[in-house]
Amino acid sequence: MANILDIRRRIRSVRNTRQITKAMKMVSAARLRRAQERALAARPYARMLTSVLQSLVTRAEIYDPETGEPRHPLLARREENNILMLVVTGDRGLAGAFNTNILKSTLNFLAMKSGKNVDIETIGRKGRDFLRRRYPYLTEKPSGDGRVGPVEIVGEKVGIFGKLSHEDAQEIAEGGIDRYTKGEIDAVYIAFNEFKSVISQRLVVEQVLPIKEIGREEILQAEALTDEQRKRAAEAARAAGVSTAEAETYEIDRRAAEFATAHVDYIYEQPATELFNSLLPKYVGVQVFRALLESVAAEHAARMTAMDSATNNASDMIDSLTLMMNRVRQARITKEIIEVVSGAAAQ
Repeated sequence: MANILDIRRRIRSVRNTRQITKAMKMVSAARLRRAQERALAARPYARMLTSVLQSLVTRAEIYDPETGEPRHPLLARREENNILMLVVTGDRGLAGAFNTNILKSTLNFLAMKSGKNVDIETIGRKGRDFLRRRYPYLTEKPSGDGRVGPVEIVGEKVGIFGKLSHEDAQEIAEGGIDRYTKGEIDAVYIAFNEFKSVISQRLVVEQVLPIKEIGREEILQAEALTDEQRKRAAEAARAAGVSTAEAETYEIDRRAAEFATAHVDYIYEQPATELFNSLLPKYVGVQVFRALLESVAAEHAARMTAMDSATNNASDMIDSLTLMMNRVRQARITKEIIEVVSGAAAQ
């Protein structure tokens, strides 16, 4: 049977661990609130940009009237032979299955696109470390059309989530836009965790390029939370004082929609076609920025839930160890009493 001193030492160790996990849960809850506010603050700009582009579509010559082909290269569709995939994970662990699930979705996507050439750009340390152990990482592209393998890692972004800015997202988007315009790739996809609220999020693989329709998300894969995961996340949110309701953006959406649907002949300083061509790359950058913002919020929500579960498990372990210690103490006292009684009876 275990020694009482060892059990007490174990209880003290688990109690210290519980204090750490509880503190990490509260830190993640605070960061989650800020991440939600940032995502909500960026939404009016994204909605209005989408509405302006939708309005310009009806006023600009987007497609060639003779051939029917789009005049902007980002609208051109072609057979997918070369693909660029952006994989958004976290820089740190202790977030439950957050990073693991994103990487599983990435592997499923690669299996689906078997036979195609896929270039991967990782955003986040966890995705970089996982994928670099499985696929070649190229610091420089081979000369000519040669490839090391069908799947190659061509770039990485690490440490940008601490101070995430729109410039970071625009830089990532411009890299894909430049390669797509030159014809080096035929499509751009992004794998990330879409966040609406603590209990409303899903893993998605979304097509960024080519743009099929302004304002519509092209989801290739989607996996929502299970009922058990939603329940656990709701319990963690209540314990940390975080709301589980989705942010109300009805007024923002309504005002943005009025611009696109209003029967008004707007007078633009530049030609409508020129405006459309200059705003479309910004639209792609906003889509990438939205994915990064939602991924940050989802990571904090996952870490908060994981730390809440770890705290509860530590409490259960302390109770179990305390019960064991009491049993050992009782057994020792009983043994001593028996020895005393046996000695007295022998005299």
